[in-house]
Amino acid sequence: DAYRLLINTQGMHWNVEGPMFYSLHKLTENHYRELFESIDDLAERIRALGLPAPQSIRELSERSVLADLPDNTELEGRIERLVEDYEHAARRAAQVIELAERSKDVKTADLLTERIGIYEENAWMLRATTAS
Repeated sequence: DAYRLLINTQGMHWNVEGPMFYSLHKLTENHYRELFESIDDLAERIRALGLPAPQSIRELSERSVLADLPDNTELEGRIERLVEDYEHAARRAAQVIELAERSKDVKTADLLTERIGIYEENAWMLRATTAS
């Protein structure tokens, strides 16, 4: 999900047009740069747990429940969809936190708790761009 968020956020960054161009371009750049850094932390945590990290686009796509951001949709619709993606990723992270806590894996729970905060903040910031 984190990798799909990165791709969708970066796609929004590259393709935004219109009156909100500058602010949304800058906002999504900050978001995708942070996501890129966080993905490395997530992959390293997977490896520390003795599991293989995904290493192909196919694997990443199969493991995510998020879809590509629609490209033939008005800007507001794409923003709303990206907000939904962040919210969905936060809910999925919360589910994994429950599993981690049952396994007494506080490091994973802590890492994902931080991710949820960032996903929720990103959703809020994007939602605020379309507020009337």
